[in-house]
Amino acid sequence: MARNVQNDTVKVIPITSPKSIAFDSTFLSNKSERIKEFYRNNLFKTVWTETKDKKNLIDLIKETEAEGLNPEDYNLSQLEKNENSKEKRSNQEIVAADILLTESFQKLANHLYNGKLNPTQLYTNWDMYEKKIKAIDLLQEAIRNHEVEKTLDTLKPTHLVYRLLKKSLVKINEMPNDDFTPITVADKINPNDTIAAIKEVKNRLSYWGDYKKPDTLTEIYDSKTVAAVKKFQERHGLLADGIIGKGTVAALNFTKNQRKQQIIANLERWRWFPRNLGETYVVINIPEFKLHLVKENDTIQVHKVVVGRDKRKTPVLSSKFSNLVINPTWTVPPTIIKEDLGPTAAKNRGYFAATGITIYNSKGQEVNPSNWNASKPNNYRYVQKPGYNNSLGLVKFNFPNSHLVYLHDTNHRDFFGLSGRALSSGCIRVENPFDLAYYILEADESVMNKERVEKIIASKKTSGIPIKKPILIHVLYWTAWMNENGFQFRNDIYNLDFELYQKLRN
Repeated sequence: MARNVQNDTVKVIPITSPKSIAFDSTFLSNKSERIKEFYRNNLFKTVWTETKDKKNLIDLIKETEAEGLNPEDYNLSQLEKNENSKEKRSNQEIVAADILLTESFQKLANHLYNGKLNPTQLYTNWDMYEKKIKAIDLLQEAIRNHEVEKTLDTLKPTHLVYRLLKKSLVKINEMPNDDFTPITVADKINPNDTIAAIKEVKNRLSYWGDYKKPDTLTEIYDSKTVAAVKKFQERHGLLADGIIGKGTVAALNFTKNQRKQQIIANLERWRWFPRNLGETYVVINIPEFKLHLVKENDTIQVHKVVVGRDKRKTPVLSSKFSNLVINPTWTVPPTIIKEDLGPTAAKNRGYFAATGITIYNSKGQEVNPSNWNASKPNNYRYVQKPGYNNSLGLVKFNFPNSHLVYLHDTNHRDFFGLSGRALSSGCIRVENPFDLAYYILEADESVMNKERVEKIIASKKTSGIPIKKPILIHVLYWTAWMNENGFQFRNDIYNLDFELYQKLRN
C-alpha cells in the first residue's frame, strides 16, 4: 500500500478528488473507531465522489439476497433514497450519505467474509481458525482503483458447495408456492399398498421433481412411485428401501419455506468455514454421517462415520492430523464414567473383566474390581487394553483441538449399517479406517507401510506414528446442498438450522 498518512504501523495515501467535501471530525462522534480511522486517513473528506462506485455498492447490496442475506441490513432503502435526491442535498447531507456508504461497505465486507453472526458467541463447541479482514483498508483501495464490486466479490466463499447452494436458493425461489395437506401415516406404507395418503405422497414427489405425475392419481403404491420414493430418500440421506415410514413422511412434510430457511442457514455456515480447506484434506459433514478424503478438489475416498448424539454433540472444528496410534488404549472420559461406566459397573463388577478395563486409583495403583468404590466412580482412572474389541478399535487419528475429540475405529462396527448414526459421545468413528490410515501414511512418505502396520497390530502393542506433512481435517455441519441429483437435505440432528435462520433475520 502506498505510504503517506500514518495508520497504526501502515501509512496510506488519502483518496483525493476535486469533488470531495471536507467536514469536521465531530460528524463522526458516534461512529465506530474503524470509521473514524478511515476518515482520519482521508483527511476528513468525502470519498464516495464517483457515481460508478456508489452504484456498484448499491447493486451489490441488492444482490445480497442471493447470498441469503438481507439487503436492508446494509441500508439499501436509505442509500437509494440518497442517490435519488442527490441534486437537492446540502453539504451536510452529502457527508452523512458518504459516511453511510462507508458503514454499509464495511458491514457487508465483514458479513461476506465472516458471516453475519459469530458462531463462537452462539455455540460452545465451535473451534475454527479465525479469519480476519480489515474492511477499511479494503475500501481504501477499492475506491482508489474503482473496484468496489471486485473487492467485495473476492470476500465470498468460493467452495463448490457454497456456489451450488446459492443456485439451490435461486431454484427454490423459482418454484411455485406449496399448499399441501400434511401427510399422516399410522405406521408405514409398503409397495403395492392401497391407501388414500399415497395420492398426497405422489403430489409431493412431483413437486420436488422426483416423480412425473400422470393425469390421474390412484391410491396404489405402484412400482413407479416406489422408484420415485427411493430417489427422494436418497436425496434426504434416508435408507432408500421404498418403504414410507416416519422418517420419509417427516421429510415429505417439509414445506418449501422451511427448506428455503434451511438453505439460508447453511449459506451462513459456509461463510464461517475456512476459505482454504487445503490441498489434501479430510472433511466430515456431521449431519451426512460421511467422511470425504479430498486431494486437489477430487474426492478419492468416502467413509461412513458415527458422530455424537444430540446430548454429546461432535464439535465443529478445523485442525490437522498430528499422529496415528495403532492398537490404542482407551482412557474412559469423565462423562462416560458418570453416565455409563459407573451405573453399569455398580450393578455388575464383572463389567471390568468383560470389557478389558483396568482400574487405577489416584496414585496410579491398579485396583481390584472387588475393592472398587462404586459410590465414587470419578475417583478412579479407567483404561481399556488395546485390541479388536477396544472402544477405539485398532487405530486412532489424533489432531489438536480444545474439545479432546479424535477420529477412530470402533468395536461397534455394526453401527455403520444404520442410516442415522448420531450415536457416539462426541468423537467420530470411521468405517474402514485403515484405508484412510494407509493413504495418510503414503502421503506423508512415512516408513510405516501396510505390512509394518499389520505387524504392529498383530503384536497387540500400542504404537504412535507421527504425521509430518500438513493434512487438514475439517469437521463441519451442513444440512443442505445441491448436486447432479438435485436438492440434497439431511436431518438437522442438532436442531440448529431454524434457530440460526431466526437469528439471521433479527
